[in-house]
Amino acid sequence: MQRNALATALLCAIALSACQSTAPAEQAAARDDHAGHVAHAPPPPPAPPAPAEPGVSLDALVVTGARMQRAESERMRMAYAAPTTGAVMYDTHAQPYYTQPANTENYAERNDNPVQRVAEQPVSTFSIDVDTGSYSNVRRMIRQGVRPPADAVRAEEFINYFSYGHPGPTSLDTPFRATTEIASAPWNANRHLLMIGIKGFDVDKSELPPANLVFLIDTSGSMHSPDKLPLLKQSFAELTRQLRPQDRVSIVVYAGSAGLVLPPTTGDRKDEILAALDRLQAGGSTNGGDGIRLAYAMAKQAYVKGGVNRVILATDGDFNVGTVDGGSLETMVADQRKHGIALTTLGFGQGNYNDHLAERLADAGDGNHAYIDTLQEARKVLVEEMSSTLLTIAQDVKIQVEFNPALVAEYRLIGYENRMLAREDFANDKVDAGDIGAGHEVTALYEITLAGSGAERLPPLRYGDTKTAGNATSGELAHLRLRYKRPGESDSRLIETPVLRSAIRTQPSETMRFAATVAAWADALRGGKHLDAWNWQSILASANATQGSDRWKLRAEFTELVDASRALVGGDARPEVSVAYD
Repeated sequence: MQRNALATALLCAIALSACQSTAPAEQAAARDDHAGHVAHAPPPPPAPPAPAEPGVSLDALVVTGARMQRAESERMRMAYAAPTTGAVMYDTHAQPYYTQPANTENYAERNDNPVQRVAEQPVSTFSIDVDTGSYSNVRRMIRQGVRPPADAVRAEEFINYFSYGHPGPTSLDTPFRATTEIASAPWNANRHLLMIGIKGFDVDKSELPPANLVFLIDTSGSMHSPDKLPLLKQSFAELTRQLRPQDRVSIVVYAGSAGLVLPPTTGDRKDEILAALDRLQAGGSTNGGDGIRLAYAMAKQAYVKGGVNRVILATDGDFNVGTVDGGSLETMVADQRKHGIALTTLGFGQGNYNDHLAERLADAGDGNHAYIDTLQEARKVLVEEMSSTLLTIAQDVKIQVEFNPALVAEYRLIGYENRMLAREDFANDKVDAGDIGAGHEVTALYEITLAGSGAERLPPLRYGDTKTAGNATSGELAHLRLRYKRPGESDSRLIETPVLRSAIRTQPSETMRFAATVAAWADALRGGKHLDAWNWQSILASANATQGSDRWKLRAEFTELVDASRALVGGDARPEVSVAYD
């Protein structure tokens, strides 16, 4: 019995030594693989057999290096699956063995558009924005009880997440129609809101031209969690079921290197496309640059003249090998859009989500950016909005508003901070801008202060010119101009319409009140600098009062999010500035 105990102790000591000798290599491998997949060294030779005590399994006593490695790999996998708090994990000997990674989500820093004095800056110029990713990404955080960082909130994407029923054109001869509404601002009766609504000509899905789509899918190790690759596969399956025989799909994946999973395949071979999606697995580092190059090569190979040619990039955005510089990737994508191939980006997951890069690539690729947090959102983006997502009917759409200083003292554009254009860019057809898809809506809000209202935010200038330009008798508050190009054309076309003082409504429509409520909520999440008399209770009350018919229950969900986020920022106290992730 004493000999057996001695042998057992010796074997355990040998096994422990083997495990410790491999630990540095395992730790180095774990650092190299951002997904938490450990590159295992070959296991040590098995220990020589030795007699065990009666009734005790030798396998239960001896922990080999290989078994220890498998256990460590599983622990690391579970750690990455758990929320990333940066906590240190401990083994049974109270020694730290793994630290969960810090949250590395990346959002572009932004400041709210300032209040402009019309006498000094009468013209406001910006590109339209059809992205909605900010809203669904913030929704994900709020549902998890996390206060969103201020820079994750883009007011224009909150507003444009919803449909407002703007009237559209009657024919494709004019691809979109612009309308305006002006009424008192709900948070300050002495100021007004100007709402600009743009609606693209709607095209039935059955009338869409043939589509050549390339699914560019991130299969790196960071995509293993349920809200990433598994949800991504379900999302693309929803789009696949909408394909027609005249459509074609290719599937390109990238991890440590890029590869072709499915060559161009017609839409009536859905089983083959779905099977290819189902086989995808996550593992390795993320070489997004190689994947983008291969995806565009496949798009060119199956190019459909006069059809829809688009790469749909689905990723958490964590490019860490190959071409990782955002500027280089943008240049690559911008070069390819000149060949008639657009880029849509779909964001997935959390912890390392690169919102900044995903949005920039979509902008450079004349596409749109959305964030998929649920299968319901996937159906909204890839099924319900498929026409507007895929078929572009107007390119390089720019908006310019010139305010009349005789009637308007100040204005502030709500959102669109990263879409602002220089005044001279409006008529420069070489300057890129956003595109409008079939049936798509775009909404923009200006807060304006009428001259003589006494509600001006900016103090008078000591040495300002007392003479006021403009024409008070014209009755024009502002003049709206829009420029756009038809697909395939290089020269832009101009649409103009005046905004009349006589058009001011005594009461805003329910549509405008809801848009204002969404804008106010975005402002509250960013710090509440422009809410004036409103507080969180005011926003919630307005959300409840403006739900309308709400076919898809999106406005009801919005109300729930307002209520949930109110608790995250301290009730009806003045909202504080959000703190970004580490």
